[in-house]
Amino acid sequence: MFKKENRFIKKFDFLLLLTTFVLVFFGLVIIKSSTMSYASGSYRYLRTQTLAFVLGSIVVIVLLLIDYEIYGYFYIPIYVISNILLIAVILFGHGAAEWGASNWLKIGPISFQPSEIAKFGIIISLAKFIDKNKEKINEPFILIKILAFAFLPVALILLQPDLGTALVFVFFIIIMIFSAGLSYKYIWPFVLLGIILLIAGVIFLNFYVDDYIIGDNYMLDRIMMFLYPEMDPSGKGYQVIQSKIAIGSGEMFGRGLFLGVQNQYGFLPTKETDFIFAVVCEELGFVGGIALIMLYALLLLRLIKIAKTAKDTFGSLIVIGIMGMFLFHILENIGMTMGLMPVTGIPLPFVSYGGTFMLMNMFSIGLVLQVGLHRGKQDLYN
Repeated sequence: MFKKENRFIKKFDFLLLLTTFVLVFFGLVIIKSSTMSYASGSYRYLRTQTLAFVLGSIVVIVLLLIDYEIYGYFYIPIYVISNILLIAVILFGHGAAEWGASNWLKIGPISFQPSEIAKFGIIISLAKFIDKNKEKINEPFILIKILAFAFLPVALILLQPDLGTALVFVFFIIIMIFSAGLSYKYIWPFVLLGIILLIAGVIFLNFYVDDYIIGDNYMLDRIMMFLYPEMDPSGKGYQVIQSKIAIGSGEMFGRGLFLGVQNQYGFLPTKETDFIFAVVCEELGFVGGIALIMLYALLLLRLIKIAKTAKDTFGSLIVIGIMGMFLFHILENIGMTMGLMPVTGIPLPFVSYGGTFMLMNMFSIGLVLQVGLHRGKQDLYN
């Protein structure tokens, strides 16, 4: 019994769990600040976020008791259920009026985003599918089969349409396939094609911008507002403009917690979710923003460590997929608040308000910690 306890203590990543808890506490403080100016106050938001965190902590404990290898036996049902959820959103989803995409499902009084659940279903099922085909991943037919398996849910998400979530999927899928040993002979053509398409897109938009009418196309609006927010300063470009003002006004040490002008006087929209990083920078300044980024860096480094020392490829790819998902969320959210990335409605892990999102974030940590309990000293990527 004592040997089992010692092995658990030795392999359990306490630093990862502690980093997660610090991020959650940091998020609760910023959510309080970002919602205290609302007529309804902060209580409802803090209650929902705290409840989601508590339920998520219970999920972490449950996941630690279940060997992650079991999920590999059911990867096909997990994949099918994930895609059914995404199809249900296309058929019965709501949210287009508020966010431009029908990416929510409502069952009775409960509303949730199936794509958040599908992320983990696809990560688990794709990890197993790649694991079963890893020896032949560089054979054209096998690679096409893996890509088809991976990108079917991406197509379903684009039909909602939800460009931000689709990009999250594309990002972690590419990282997972690359980590499995994909040859550079396949990678460089895609990199070259991406550069060509990017240049062609910029040239096209440069000629198209004068005649473009805001509201013609949901996804194109996002891109145009990223490049030219001044086209609609009081409409779709308003978020980015106000966010950059908030971040810049924070300077080195910020205006002070609960004292942000853009935040407290309601100039900054969706400040408890998509633009919460702007609240951090306005009230805590450059120092507060860097502190948050350092916490994320520590989180990602722990995930990389666990992925490299996992006992098998399946477990390693699960952690790599989760790491890729977190990394994209962090880069995209922080980038869009600064005007460096298109506004896609991607929240900040553990910090942004959202019950489903918090629950799924905690689920991911539980899954990673479970993989970590079975790790050895070997490095799978050396």
